[in-house]
Amino acid sequence: TDANVAETPALKTVQDSLTAAGIDVAVYDAVKVEPTDESFIQAAAFARDGDFDGFVSLGGGSVIDTAKAANLLASHPDDLLAYVNAPHGQARPVPGPLMPHLACPTTAGTGSEITGVAVFDLVQQQVKTGISSIYLRPSLAVVDPTCTETLSPGVVAATGFDVLTHAIESFTARPYTSRERPEPGKRPPYQGANPFSDLGALAAIKLGGEHLVAAVTDPGAVQSRHQLMFAATLAGQAFGNAGVHIPHAMSYSVAGLNHEYVAKGYEKANPMVPHGLSVVINAPAAFRFTAGACPERHLQAAEALGADISNAGPAHGGELLAARLIEMMRATGLPGGLAEIGYGEADIPALVKGSYAQQRLLAQAPCPVGEDDLAGIYRAAMKYW
Repeated sequence: TDANVAETPALKTVQDSLTAAGIDVAVYDAVKVEPTDESFIQAAAFARDGDFDGFVSLGGGSVIDTAKAANLLASHPDDLLAYVNAPHGQARPVPGPLMPHLACPTTAGTGSEITGVAVFDLVQQQVKTGISSIYLRPSLAVVDPTCTETLSPGVVAATGFDVLTHAIESFTARPYTSRERPEPGKRPPYQGANPFSDLGALAAIKLGGEHLVAAVTDPGAVQSRHQLMFAATLAGQAFGNAGVHIPHAMSYSVAGLNHEYVAKGYEKANPMVPHGLSVVINAPAAFRFTAGACPERHLQAAEALGADISNAGPAHGGELLAARLIEMMRATGLPGGLAEIGYGEADIPALVKGSYAQQRLLAQAPCPVGEDDLAGIYRAAMKYW
């Protein structure tokens, strides 16, 4: 867990229930919000030295991802970069199953409790990257929506928009029928949009469109926060199967190059761009770019999100989707573009370099995207209002 969650009643609930079941427990509460390679390595050292039989993570995506990495390096010791996605790491396959891991999310956002991905900030290279393997997926997720009731509005906003972008990206990803079909053991973690992922993605988009703004702006909207937690799990199942694409690829350099911004709700953390914000701030511009590849799907997503499509055809899907996202961003107090969090025209080459390296994600886009395309999307995301 992290130091903030450790101060909440949720940690005592977990400790007491494990102890009552006859399980010896040791608490590691030094998880870093938006983890780094160093914080992963420190947690892994604790995990190895403790000679544990399993792990319980209680927190947001940072906590769950840290537990995944610690479990991996305790189960199959190696250098962290050995398992990290190329080109930043060696992309060595995880050798086999890990120890049991129960994931208990406290934010409605990342869906990390049901995905095989762990993301972190590779500090020296100033980029976010990660590890992907089916073996990283937690053994069990315990999703308790009451954990969201004490979150600050800023955290609800950042994590909630991560839910929406997960769902929209997986729904608009390249179809699973378009990829090569290697033997089962060599298939990529992300399969492309498919009938199973579509069900969860559309449901999550609809729930987000109905509940996100109220969950952020109305202190009494407890049920909206609960519904967002459900949406996060649905979106996690969807993108953990289908994949995400351009907004997430772009987010890695947005977060990795900026360690000065202080986001609402994250004042107790070190200055950084929270993951959900780093994703959604690119999303309207990115979906305008991808709309031509699958206009009907962009229109469906816009309608699910709450846009009025009564006088619109598929050609309007990308613009309607972008406009509805921007409307929700404004209503929840998010920055109005990359310029508002400290970026400018001079930063675009570095932003493009970091995002273009994320070929594992860009390969899931419904259309080809090159460096010039990414530069244009970053430019369009500088200022929405």
